[in-house]
Amino acid sequence: MKKEILERYERNESGEVIINISAHKIEDLYDNFDRKSHFLKKDLNQDLVEYIIDSVSEIDRELFLIEFSLEQESTDDAISRVRNSINHFFLYMKELELKKMKEMMRTSIILLFTGLTLAGLSVLVNDSALAKNSIIGGVIAEGLTVAAWVSLWESLATFLIKWMPYRKKISLYQKISDSNVTFSFGNDEEG
Repeated sequence: MKKEILERYERNESGEVIINISAHKIEDLYDNFDRKSHFLKKDLNQDLVEYIIDSVSEIDRELFLIEFSLEQESTDDAISRVRNSINHFFLYMKELELKKMKEMMRTSIILLFTGLTLAGLSVLVNDSALAKNSIIGGVIAEGLTVAAWVSLWESLATFLIKWMPYRKKISLYQKISDSNVTFSFGNDEEG
């Protein structure tokens, strides 16, 4: 299956996969909601961002470059700024994912300590006369035990399972940010 996916892409002389993006002009690479801003201060077009992310995800660990094929020529300064836009945008996305991952890990640690505290309380209540001599005490003791296990399980599941998608996105965004971005205009190419 991977071979079929990779056959959809061209490769350069170095064997790198070329993620080719066609547009009329550089301004087309940016969102239009802030029309009065200079195009270099605008956000990247969301469809462009999704296309780059999807393409890099499907080629997996292959070396790649991003090539913008534009109909209208542009200045070296504009080309440099687009490269910087790609770099800074995906570094920003990486930072957002790092922040989300840290928040998730913080929640996992809070759940762990909550679960351990509830487990300790459960042991104390189960050993007390209240739990042994009263139905209400027994229900409270069992409730604390269940709450402790739920909290501990959620903490463990979060730590062991939920962090992996964050790590993948962080790695993906770093890879895109570090990528080589080239431009071609009509038949001429500028690297």
